[in-house]
Parts: sequence; C-alpha cells; structure tokens
Amino acid sequence: MTRTQTASEQIIDEVTSWPGVEAGPGGRGEGAFKVGGHEIGHLHRDHAAHFSFPAKVGLALKEEGRVVDHPVFPGKPGPAARQIEGEADVRDVLELLRLNYDRLVARYGRPAEPQ
Repeated sequence: MTRTQTASEQIIDEVTSWPGVEAGPGGRGEGAFKVGGHEIGHLHRDHAAHFSFPAKVGLALKEEGRVVDHPVFPGKPGPAARQIEGEADVRDVLELLRLNYDRLVARYGRPAEPQ
C-alpha cells in the first residue's frame, strides 16, 4: 500500500530539489529552508509556513490574501504566515518559497554545490 506524503514531506521534497537549498532545524523547532545562508522560509510541521519578504512584496501578498501577518510580528509588512490545510495551500506555500528563492538567487547568486 502506498502512503500519501504529508504536506511538510511534499514541501521538503520539492524545495530541497532546488539547487543550493539546505533544510534543517530552525531555532524554535521549525524546519528552515536556506539558500546561501539566507532563510527563504520555514515550516511548523504540516500546519503553517512562515516567510520574511521585502515590505512591498509582503504587503502585496497580504492584500491578495495569500498570506497573513506573522503571529510574532503583527502589523509588520514583511513577516508573513500561511496556514496549510490542503493541497492548494501546499502549492501556494511552494510558490511563496520559490518567490523568496528566486529573489535571493538573483541578488546573491546560486551557492556552489558541495564537492
């Protein structure tokens, strides 16, 4: 019998396939994704994803209803959160992580792959 992947397993498998992405524990038990030492976002198990965007990007995403205020930084324009309740949320979390990934790679370049 084939087991269905959890939301976090789907997200981890996809994001760690992107060149230069490293996954590991964050400072508060979350699973963080980094590229070149810069965090692109992190997961709180299968329930939520947190991000930090430039202020204009964060405000636009909040206006679109794709993210809400980060619970630790209410009212701040850049920090954001997204609940994960179904497949549509998994897809959007992946798109939001990719947005940060592409932004950071454009700014700093892709890190060298380990030898």
